[in-house]
Amino acid sequence: MHTGRLVFAQLLDLVPAHELRRCVDRYRGNFHCRRFTCHDQFLTLAFAQLTGCESLRQIQTGLGAMAGHLYHAGMRARPCRSTLADANENRDWRIWADFAQVLIAQARRLYASESFGLDLEETAYAFDSSTIDLCLNLFPWAAFRRHKAAIKLHTLMDLRGSIPCFVLITHGKVSDVTSLDALWLEAGAFYIFDRGYIDFKRLYRFTLAASFFVTRAKRDLDFRVCASSPVDKRTGLRCDQRIRLQGPLSSERYPDTLRRVGYHDAETDKRLVFMTNNFVLDALLITRLYHSRWQIELFFKWIKQHLKIKAFYGTSENAVKTQIWVAISVYVLVALLKKELRIERSLGEILQVLDLTLFQNMPILQALSVPAPAISTPDARKQLSLFTF
Repeated sequence: MHTGRLVFAQLLDLVPAHELRRCVDRYRGNFHCRRFTCHDQFLTLAFAQLTGCESLRQIQTGLGAMAGHLYHAGMRARPCRSTLADANENRDWRIWADFAQVLIAQARRLYASESFGLDLEETAYAFDSSTIDLCLNLFPWAAFRRHKAAIKLHTLMDLRGSIPCFVLITHGKVSDVTSLDALWLEAGAFYIFDRGYIDFKRLYRFTLAASFFVTRAKRDLDFRVCASSPVDKRTGLRCDQRIRLQGPLSSERYPDTLRRVGYHDAETDKRLVFMTNNFVLDALLITRLYHSRWQIELFFKWIKQHLKIKAFYGTSENAVKTQIWVAISVYVLVALLKKELRIERSLGEILQVLDLTLFQNMPILQALSVPAPAISTPDARKQLSLFTF
């Protein structure tokens, strides 16, 4: 990354080209390809995400305005709309899913020592889903309701660095709780999700895998208290209990003991009850661990505001998944850039600066550095004298 090169080209230095080629070869992405390769497709879609293009026409117009710089950015030619549309339609979306996982693994190594506000050595994940509404007439394969189409992003996020390490894209009709079956559970790790994911048969799988979950208990939970530990009510804690389920089905599906932690939130004046299969952590840390789940809500909000995953460049399922996975790759690239260059700006600010400087010849660190505040020196001639002689 040095001066004399485009900011876009310096950003793409973070892309491991050999790993991209491996992903392309795995699914024969360049089969019968003459000019517009998968590499060109990724650069084009990354440009569209970074500059906020809404349509194929806008992508073509934007690249046409920068035609003299495309070669220096690594792009051999400006693609026409039909070429890009065909590539999104026909090239396997799993190319970009696998490549995103390569970038995610690289980012997780960089953020492994990142703090997320809690003194916890184990890995902590937040799991949730977000619905993206679609037009039923344009996306009939994603029928959700009678007059509506939708897809869901089921996302597992590593709280250290807010890196999405697992993403499952399904139709809107797929229940949130069934997406737990797709998770590969890591022994000793903590998984945090809301009470919409409570299914005791699935929760027992966490216990069998020696991993931990933290969730909110439902109000109609049928249980009996086996033991109770004292708590300091000045911290907001109300109870710390070891319980067993009493319901005929729930007790069969989860035959082991659970931990129930009651907490009163003074800010909202609400009584919250948490449930976990971990009996070692401090009860107050359990409540704070669940509170850290808000990071995945911010992630969904961020990508919907700053990246293009609501207006799609194609209407097929393959084109939609391709665009989403490239958007996730761009998000991780920005996170890698922030960490490697030690940039103090937020991810949203970095994306805004890249939008304005993408095709400028300047060091990328100079473009993204936070300018020092200007210190104004008063003009002595304009100052009134306190003393007159």
